[in-house]
Amino acid sequence: MKTWIRKHRIEHPVRFTLKSLLLFALLYLIVGATAPFFSYPEVTESTVSDFDLSEFRQGTPGCDRAGIIETNEGAWEERMRLLSRAEERIVLATFDMRPGESTKDILAVLLNRADAGVQVKILVDGLSGLLRMEGKEMFYALSSHPNVEIRLYNKPNLLTPWKLQGRMHDKYVIVDEEAYLLGGRNTFDYFIGTYTDKNVSLDREVLVYNTQPGNLSSSLYELEAYFKGVWNQKECRPFHEDERLAETEKVREQRAMLEERFRSLLGSHPHLFDESWDYGAHTYETGAVRLLSNPTAIYSKEPVLFYQMTRLMEEARERVVIQSPYVVCNDYMYGRLRELKEKVPDTRLILNAVENGDNFVASSDYLRHKEEIWDTGITLYEYDGGISNHGKSILIDDDLSLIGSYNLDLRSSYLDTELMLVIESKELNRELEGYMKAMEADSRKVLDGKNYEIPSHLTPAKAPLWKRAAWKIFGFVIQPFRGLI
Repeated sequence: MKTWIRKHRIEHPVRFTLKSLLLFALLYLIVGATAPFFSYPEVTESTVSDFDLSEFRQGTPGCDRAGIIETNEGAWEERMRLLSRAEERIVLATFDMRPGESTKDILAVLLNRADAGVQVKILVDGLSGLLRMEGKEMFYALSSHPNVEIRLYNKPNLLTPWKLQGRMHDKYVIVDEEAYLLGGRNTFDYFIGTYTDKNVSLDREVLVYNTQPGNLSSSLYELEAYFKGVWNQKECRPFHEDERLAETEKVREQRAMLEERFRSLLGSHPHLFDESWDYGAHTYETGAVRLLSNPTAIYSKEPVLFYQMTRLMEEARERVVIQSPYVVCNDYMYGRLRELKEKVPDTRLILNAVENGDNFVASSDYLRHKEEIWDTGITLYEYDGGISNHGKSILIDDDLSLIGSYNLDLRSSYLDTELMLVIESKELNRELEGYMKAMEADSRKVLDGKNYEIPSHLTPAKAPLWKRAAWKIFGFVIQPFRGLI
């Protein structure tokens, strides 16, 4: 009996202490990762006064030409073509890069170019890099190459949870001084190529061709300056750059696989590696091409990009059409959207129907706040075309088009780095309008919080009862944390 008492006097406090420490650690992580973001920074006077609307319409041709890359197959082809043309440098920035067939193709071309002396820089969001790239020798085959640098933006550290929300949501590719791609596509099979028919999402990006290398008025140099600013932040840390990795057996195997992959691509798709390809013949003439961006620090951000976009839209003479995968707003954003509707009566918003989308959390919040979005007065369409559409674009009148990475939500407005390219071009605007009209034709028009006008050819998708219940429950649970969506 005495032995039993002594045992419990010793072990019970230990168990209690471990539980307390685990609970404290959990609370430390949750509070640290969320508390700094419960309030939203306001737009400053300098942001308002420094925004010059005259920069976005010049009325005369510039040195950039532009074209839309609309399909996942086209996105794969353009990466093969553009990357293979590199002679001096390549920049690839992405929110999410995962192992897969299209990723192998991209890395194969990058490795080939690095072997040819091209300087390759790859920047990936830190959390995505940690989850998707760590332990994958295929990525080490690149990072250990002397002509390749890979950095992660804000790699997570659980000791500093208040930094965890800083994410890099940019997606672009720059090749030499010739051209770049910018849009909403992440770097894996879900968005690039036709290797899979499961978990596929549509997306959109723009290719910009610089007809006058060395002319600093090209937007290519504006994007390159933005990249350098992010790349050189102290939060961007190298990813396994030790060249000794290249000598390990598994990395050598992956390098050999990528080299063989490139030879196979060259044999099966020779037209994509034809240096005579004329970008001028496959792009439209543009006027002004300007880059809009959020602040790039890892903490809570002033909603600069949201303000600038709504300010541009307010100047529309005839119409505004917005496409976003989903919508999550606060009172300030609702207010700006109401002001936009008052100034531009023909303002429309196309987003995925929740049954069609791929973001469960955002769908849960949308259903809870749907009436507030509808109350802004903006004509609301829910796309029900069968495949989730991840594109982020805006049409302003018949001459301005915005394409990029920004979702109309709180995370894109206040937390993430984001980019939107503003392009002055009636031809490109007309093409983008065609894509958005096709989406609208496959959408149900919201008449109020519950009722729709449904095209005769469209059979609305149905969600199972369990999913509808889950949306409702989760929509309630996440309300204190919706600023992180």
